[in-house]
Amino acid sequence: MSGKTVVAGRTTAAAEGDVVVLLIGVRINHFWAVHHWMPVLTAMPRMLRELRKDPGRGLLNAVLLTASPRTYYVVQYWESKEKLYGYAHAPDAFHRVAWAAMNRKERKGKGRGHVGLWHETYVVPEGSYESIYADMPAFGLAAATGVLPIEKRGRSAKERFAHRRVDA
Repeated sequence: MSGKTVVAGRTTAAAEGDVVVLLIGVRINHFWAVHHWMPVLTAMPRMLRELRKDPGRGLLNAVLLTASPRTYYVVQYWESKEKLYGYAHAPDAFHRVAWAAMNRKERKGKGRGHVGLWHETYVVPEGSYESIYADMPAFGLAAATGVLPIEKRGRSAKERFAHRRVDA
């Protein structure tokens, strides 16, 4: 969902209210155990495609990243924690299928130690985040919520942290 067109100058994200961020990833512990980690590694792109086809589920943006040749993760921005929970537990969503498969393997003791999974979820309250992008395409939070000229939120981080929704 990131843009490709460089926006000249300094910009900030147009986020309003709380921001929900999910970091989720996989670590390949044993490269030779491809049959254990490949299904896990390929599940995330499938879930992201599913979510992008149905914006009503609440995913605003996702950025795929790598921390090392063993560790891959996604930074996701969501409309709300309720929408994130809703997708995670939806019986018609691929996440439920992937989650059930992982739980079955775990109960049988299969795959243990070959692949690591992790996630962290943050609900960042309004007034507790700020952003700046210089000569960048829409990226991260700005790709999720839109781009504003920096002057709309303030030239300093302190001013951007102080921004509040008009209706708040």
